[in-house]
Amino acid sequence: MSFQPRMKSVREGVSVLDPLKCRVFNGIVADLWCAQCDRDARGEYVSADPRLFIVLDRVGGEFETRLDRLRGKASPSRPGSISYLPAEVPVWGQTNESLRIRHLDLHFNPELIAERLSERLDVALLAQPRIMFENERIMALAHMIAAECAASDARHDLYGDSLALALLIELFQVRRAQPRKRSSLTPGQLRRVTDYISAHCGTNIRLQDLAALVDISQSHFSHAFKAATGLPPHQFQLQARIRRGQDMLAAGEHSLTQIAVETGFSDQAHFTRVFRKVVGETPAAWQRARRSLVA
Repeated sequence: MSFQPRMKSVREGVSVLDPLKCRVFNGIVADLWCAQCDRDARGEYVSADPRLFIVLDRVGGEFETRLDRLRGKASPSRPGSISYLPAEVPVWGQTNESLRIRHLDLHFNPELIAERLSERLDVALLAQPRIMFENERIMALAHMIAAECAASDARHDLYGDSLALALLIELFQVRRAQPRKRSSLTPGQLRRVTDYISAHCGTNIRLQDLAALVDISQSHFSHAFKAATGLPPHQFQLQARIRRGQDMLAAGEHSLTQIAVETGFSDQAHFTRVFRKVVGETPAAWQRARRSLVA
């Protein structure tokens, strides 16, 4: 199930400096913004989904954040400040001096996150707004997520996805559950999944798509797949890519660049590096050894 955040805002005196940089993860969307705010700039924001507003950098004056437009305690901003807003909870902000701000917004779907964790998020924490609080772990994770949003050569989706999920685990204080005995996949389920991975290994296969093939939760699927194969799904797919690369190398009809593209790697160097790690030698050395055996 895909997740598209829904956000409404009314701004005055706020100019976006750079194009929005966005990463879409599994049930989480990360938006990186950089804006210039005039003196007495103001804004009203409300999201249909829970979200975090995290101030990464600020240069210039202060601004205040309120949960009530006309009254209620205002919280002055500080570099490294975090606000959590439940779904449909409006928030107002106003500057007292001009300033430049870079911030990360994280929108998330609680149902998808609960499915991934096999545990529902704390209802009380989910419904409780928190304005401009501090948390060193959340800030460290937020800066790494922002770096992934800004990078032109971002790492594998699992990297940013894991950072974003870890941030939510810290925010909602999700504790390690007592281990439960999990069953493996049935032979029919395993065949259905491995056939799909083999057929689509050169593409970005999502965990939720594999779990949907056998109609179980993502968390249950990850454990059941590893119990059946000895490997997590992403590692199994990586090996499937290498096996396809070996088949193409044995055929001898494609260049290494073509093989890298066909097997889902970013370039020839990436393919060579992973091939050597998995197989123990470079593609060229493996191909030479293969030819000598056939000759």
